[in-house]
Amino acid sequence: MKCPGLYCGRELLPDGSWSDCGSCPRGFRANETSYCVPCEGRPVFYDWLYLGFMTFSPLVLHWFCIDNTTHFRGRLSRGALMLHLSALVEIVLAALATILLVEPVGQLDLKACPVTSLSDWYTLFHNPRPNYTDVLHCTQEAVYPLHTMVFIFYWLAVTAMLLIRPWLVRFCLPKTGGETIYAALYFFPILSVLHAIFGGLIYYAFPYIVIVLSIISNAAHFAFKMDQSMRFLLVNTVTDVRNCMIVLGHWLVHGYGIISLTELAEPALYGSLLCLVPSPAVFYILTARITREKPICNIQRIRENMFHFYLLFDEKEYIASK
Repeated sequence: MKCPGLYCGRELLPDGSWSDCGSCPRGFRANETSYCVPCEGRPVFYDWLYLGFMTFSPLVLHWFCIDNTTHFRGRLSRGALMLHLSALVEIVLAALATILLVEPVGQLDLKACPVTSLSDWYTLFHNPRPNYTDVLHCTQEAVYPLHTMVFIFYWLAVTAMLLIRPWLVRFCLPKTGGETIYAALYFFPILSVLHAIFGGLIYYAFPYIVIVLSIISNAAHFAFKMDQSMRFLLVNTVTDVRNCMIVLGHWLVHGYGIISLTELAEPALYGSLLCLVPSPAVFYILTARITREKPICNIQRIRENMFHFYLLFDEKEYIASK
């Protein structure tokens, strides 16, 4: 007989009989006849894009923390560049190790069960109650291995960071580099909680999240410039290495969001949308002056005073270090 509920299944026992209805083992999922079958499929393109999003999210946070705690007077120092490269190496090593640890073990490939609906991520809320008596517990990872491998990746990323970065901090940035490690020890647990609770929602919404956040972040980057003239924003973006790298990073993230949203189902049509990647930056530069009003002048003046105070404090710290 077919088991009740969406995710309850039976296993074939060694003696030829069938087990009672319950949760399937890890790496298995109940089919239409309630038989627990192994996950032998391969992740679809959208699944790989989701895993890529979960991979570069901590990398972007790493780079953001490194940039905001180690740059001196808006310039990218050699020590900060070393930490940026270290974060990239840590994330890449953790991602490769995660794929090698998941079935099939030792291969750069994945076996997966297909994601059919949002409920696949929240099987805990779909345990049936036959005859309205006892609850039949069938909680399992129906989206194997998309849920658990992200936690494995976070753990490996923290391990790689603790093994590699303290040595670089000691020799490159002994005063401020340690803050980047403390920041990561805060945001990795936060990312884990968000994935545990909102993993399914993120799976379906991450293309929109990427596009919206890239536009907001791009606007915020230009908004913190003291001079909002078109000429300064354009020249500063092209001539300053740090600003150029930040803008190019925004473009890459924005392009990734477009690819995730369209999945390039029609490459000729949707691929042309990638030409719109620079549009948020170009739009801000062209409209920065005409969107400034008088109330913003007071904010601009406060921001300039804070910037001068920051320069004075930074200069004193630099002289004291010498």
